[in-house]
Amino acid sequence: MFHLALHFVTPVILTGLFFRKSWMLAYFLMIATMLVDIDHLIADPIYDPNRCSIGFHPLHELWFIYCYVALCFVPKMPKIRLVGIGLCVHMALDAIDCQVTSGVWVN
Repeated sequence: MFHLALHFVTPVILTGLFFRKSWMLAYFLMIATMLVDIDHLIADPIYDPNRCSIGFHPLHELWFIYCYVALCFVPKMPKIRLVGIGLCVHMALDAIDCQVTSGVWVN
């Protein structure tokens, strides 16, 4: 439950620190990146508290994560950069959760 709460609290902190002028848009886009968890629906079981998402679910693969990092640096497209930041934060929180629950960073 704490892990899930961090997916909502961390964007609040980031928007408060770095995106004060456009905090509503920044927060919405970062929260919208939680849709990346749609790939959990094809897993069996859908939710396993002991499973590491990174490297297991299709949209949590390392090569996708590299693409998410690249989105953070798209020039002159601040909305795309915010999506990239949101996805990177999401993956970082999932990786931390893997470390805490399983002792590994990647499945």
